[in-house]
Amino acid sequence: MKLEEFGYNDYSARFRIENNSEEFIIGRIISEHKERYIVKTEVGDLEAEVTGNLRFSAQSREDFPAVGDWVALISYDNESAIIHKILPRFSMISRRAVGRAGEIQVIAANIDYALIIQAVDRDFNLNRLERYLTICNSSKVSPIVILTKIDLIEKTRIAEIIDTVKTRIKEVPVIAVSNQTMEGYKSITGYIKKNKTYCMLGSSGVGKSTLINNLSGNAKMKTGSISTSSNKGRHITSHRELFVLENGGIFIDNPGMRELGMADSTSGLETTFDQIINLSEKCKYKNCTHTNEPGCAVKEAVEKGVIDRDSYTNYLKLEKEKSHFESTAAEKRKKDKDLAKILKNYKKDISKNKYRK
Repeated sequence: MKLEEFGYNDYSARFRIENNSEEFIIGRIISEHKERYIVKTEVGDLEAEVTGNLRFSAQSREDFPAVGDWVALISYDNESAIIHKILPRFSMISRRAVGRAGEIQVIAANIDYALIIQAVDRDFNLNRLERYLTICNSSKVSPIVILTKIDLIEKTRIAEIIDTVKTRIKEVPVIAVSNQTMEGYKSITGYIKKNKTYCMLGSSGVGKSTLINNLSGNAKMKTGSISTSSNKGRHITSHRELFVLENGGIFIDNPGMRELGMADSTSGLETTFDQIINLSEKCKYKNCTHTNEPGCAVKEAVEKGVIDRDSYTNYLKLEKEKSHFESTAAEKRKKDKDLAKILKNYKKDISKNKYRK
């Protein structure tokens, strides 16, 4: 196996040299299981864990390896290895960590494209679609919207949904597919490029694993049967995993995500809601929140129907989420800094007392 088959390129090679990692084995993380990783290398798949030094120096979960990362490691037998360093990422999809205030959870690293997948029968939600899109835009990842299960609704309804998406979300490919009839698959394969990495994003049961199986022609991912009560597949992906399709496209499947909390996504919001951002420059006040201020160009555009009211409401919600995360993260950094200072002073006191004795 050659590293290039898993996306290794000049960018990775350059940073490998700049980070003095030439003496290490280089590999890409293809799956993660509770801080133990499977790494694809030229000498085979290795089960790896991070060094104590890397673990000690990590400031947050962001500093730990994630699926898609290129890492420098040393193998101490034919099956196991130690990860010494993570090569710099050119992109990273992340969200607010569930249950950990002010922290980020890395979903996948070094991603070129994200397939944002929603089922049109019951899962379809345009506000959630904008949320996924904002995270992609902040992560420097090109989004592609995939609408699945079109065989379960009328064609007129499909056309309405596609029109609604394209009206609110500009310049993003929208592809409608059926995992049963394979309609729309030719359009998807047109976007899949050799040695490029694609991340699957979507709720549980929208057909991500079935989509991958159909694209690969093999049962790479396990899928459950369709529930007669909800018309949803019982999605059983339990961890992130990376693999290569026959045409050279590299795919990462993710477990279905019930929560997709916003982290620091200023640039993402500016891209997703560019019409609102551009109009905000005409507001009477520079710090306008676009809620109650007089002379707000954004509110005026909403009242005139220039800006979609639902999109405007969703923007305010995501902006509030982002601001809350930023303030929580700043508070957490301050607490961590204060704790580090206390520990440093404590160690100094111990050293002084030891010296006096």
